[in-house]
Amino acid sequence: MRRYILSRLAWGALIVLAILVLNFLIVHMVPGDPIDALLGDFPVPPGYAEKIRAEFGLDKPILTQLGLYLWNLMQGNLGFSFANRMPVLDLILARLGPTVLLMVPALFFAAVVGVVLGVTAAPRAGSAQDSAITALSLFGYSVPVFWLGQMLVIVFAIQLGWLPVQGMRSMREEYTGIDLVLNILRHLAMPAFCVMIFYIAIVARVARASVSEALHHDYVLTAKAKGLSRRTILWKHVLPNAMIPVITVIGYNFGHSLTGAILVETVFAWPGIGSLFITSITNRDYPVLQGIFLLAAVSVVVINIFTDLLYALLDPRVKTSNEAR
Repeated sequence: MRRYILSRLAWGALIVLAILVLNFLIVHMVPGDPIDALLGDFPVPPGYAEKIRAEFGLDKPILTQLGLYLWNLMQGNLGFSFANRMPVLDLILARLGPTVLLMVPALFFAAVVGVVLGVTAAPRAGSAQDSAITALSLFGYSVPVFWLGQMLVIVFAIQLGWLPVQGMRSMREEYTGIDLVLNILRHLAMPAFCVMIFYIAIVARVARASVSEALHHDYVLTAKAKGLSRRTILWKHVLPNAMIPVITVIGYNFGHSLTGAILVETVFAWPGIGSLFITSITNRDYPVLQGIFLLAAVSVVVINIFTDLLYALLDPRVKTSNEAR
């Protein structure tokens, strides 16, 4: 198992390096000049644009810029933001907290609720309960997130006045202690619901299909012949054998959670990685875009490795196969 983990880490490092190089080249080939975004439409003295370009190293050949970027990255330096005038690492860490606060609890509850709904619906195929859960899953999967967010704002923020419209906390008043926590939770309610409804639909659909398939295996008949209750068979025998596809989709969602809330953060002006990504595209802020791509690549690779380890815990055959390799 140790050799398997080390091999996965080595392949993960190579994948991250390939993604970094590819994203670096793509970002620098996108039409537009970051210097134009920085200077705007205001007239500048002659030679000032060339001075700024040399200051940020944009006057060097693309391969030279790539080599300098990788060298600085090995030293823990992600670069300097053109637009925000601060180190990229500090900027990303400052925006990472709100995104983690939004995505991780929402995805955790979505995973739990999705599995429960899928397990509940699978043994009752064709019933009214199964149809209701399937309809809910279809709605959550197909509804556009930006439309749902705007509808929530119109209903709960504008018409009813129950929840704040945008931001992470109220700026006109100072809160401390439990009042601050409650204020953040009120701002979190609508964007978290938009995230949850989509991922609940995905997890529920996969869990239902996987559990439905597992119910037709021979070990289920054996368990029934032994006199085990329906609940015991479902939760202790069927669900563990049906969790591999569910773990896959949950891990996939968690891997993309840090950058997957772009639309949600844009609609609700949530100060996270997603909104930073949009503003960085507008400002042609190459170092910030590359830092966000690096964060996304590392998170996806780490979550995939963790998911593979969960496979071995849930299914001994996976562990045996890895040891044989």
